[in-house]
Amino acid sequence: MELDKDGASRIRFVLDPGSGVPTYLQLVHQVEQAMRLGVLRDGDRLPRIKDVVETLAINPNTVQKAYRELTTRGVVLTQQGVGTFVRGTLPVVDLAGQAALRRKLVAWVRAAREAGLDHGGISALVASVLHEETAPAPASATRGREGAA
Repeated sequence: MELDKDGASRIRFVLDPGSGVPTYLQLVHQVEQAMRLGVLRDGDRLPRIKDVVETLAINPNTVQKAYRELTTRGVVLTQQGVGTFVRGTLPVVDLAGQAALRRKLVAWVRAAREAGLDHGGISALVASVLHEETAPAPASATRGREGAA
């Protein structure tokens, strides 16, 4: 079990009440993001439900729902009376790769702001690109690309 120097979990949850994302999903996403960034690793302990409730002033059922969802996704394991621990890994970009990508992303965000986009506009644009890039290509588009080579 990995803890930081003061004996606490490596992750600190932060909520965005204006995001429109349910609180429990914000917690789920933050754990997954921390795993992808290498902040959380296999065996690391998540904060105790009691500590999350006290820090964020949210209902314990919300934290339990988030931890159950993470268990269902197979990324954490709860040991009754001991704690909830990261189980396994998610794809991680090495630190040098993260730094290079982050620099490019910072430059892109600055350009987007200069072009007049606010936080919501940037989020919407990124979400639409992610959706397009992860959606399967239509059969007609695939056929067109095969013949173009």
